[in-house]
Amino acid sequence: MRELQFREALREALSEEMRRDKNVFLMGEEVAEYNGAYKVSQGMLDEFGPERVYDTPISELGFAGLGVGAAMNGLKPIIEFMTFNFSLVAIDQIINSAAKMYAMSGGAYSVPIVFRGPTGNAGQLGATHSSNFENWFANTPGLKVIVPSNPADAKGLLKSAIRDPDPVIFMESEVMYSDKGMVPDGEYLLPIGVADIKRKGSDVTVISFGKMMKVALEAAEEMEKSGVSCEVIDLRTVRPIDYATCVESLKKTNRVVIIEEANPLAGISSELTYHFQRHAFDYLDAPVIRVNSMDIPLSYSPAYIDVTLPNVKRTVEAIQKVLYKA
Repeated sequence: MRELQFREALREALSEEMRRDKNVFLMGEEVAEYNGAYKVSQGMLDEFGPERVYDTPISELGFAGLGVGAAMNGLKPIIEFMTFNFSLVAIDQIINSAAKMYAMSGGAYSVPIVFRGPTGNAGQLGATHSSNFENWFANTPGLKVIVPSNPADAKGLLKSAIRDPDPVIFMESEVMYSDKGMVPDGEYLLPIGVADIKRKGSDVTVISFGKMMKVALEAAEEMEKSGVSCEVIDLRTVRPIDYATCVESLKKTNRVVIIEEANPLAGISSELTYHFQRHAFDYLDAPVIRVNSMDIPLSYSPAYIDVTLPNVKRTVEAIQKVLYKA
């Protein structure tokens, strides 16, 4: 085991897969000469050369479409968006081409492509650079959607995403690239669609993914001070969702709080809440509570950011409510 930054774990995954398979290449804005906007691809141009690490114009629709075409013809592109807010420019290629091509071609064309980059808020970047689109992409048949929360998961899941025969959305967080964590030595992959229980508990199940796992784990530590045992589940992927792990935890604790950075309407938390009442209703001793961002565009003001996003205080209040006020 070694301690690596989140960006270093991603870089290892990219480099290992490019060494393993000559058909894998990286393309995006500033990924080559500038070593990546967040230095994920640092040094990769020197190792793999300009034929496999491409700088692109500021034209997401163009280079996403180029990647889809390359994937249909046997290559394995990794398309980096400087932020997933910019993926909106390319969403037609992602949803109407990449996600649907296998079905529309009757299985004649698969699209082994990874679209990756940062998602969610990163502080004072304004409303147009602070959105969460995990639930948008998870709504699309044909896509797999991964949102890792730590360096070890990021490396293992990215390697699996690159080897997957279908299009994968791989969403990171701008504020996590410098996070450090222990990463296994040697070759390892993590299966797509399998959640991880980060903390065992018996009184309430707390579910989240991505950087909101920090909120979940900190809230669990806070509740432990008052003798409350929280089981914390990291979904890791939001399409497919590991419903089974979540339901088994609910059957043990009988109470659930879900933390999601996206706005509340039609979110991953909404889907899980429906699933619990549909498939595990008799085990619920309290209504499921969701902790989402407030249903407004994110402000530039730090004071408004703090109250808009899910935080430890709101999560602790939600846990207390399912325990004591149901």
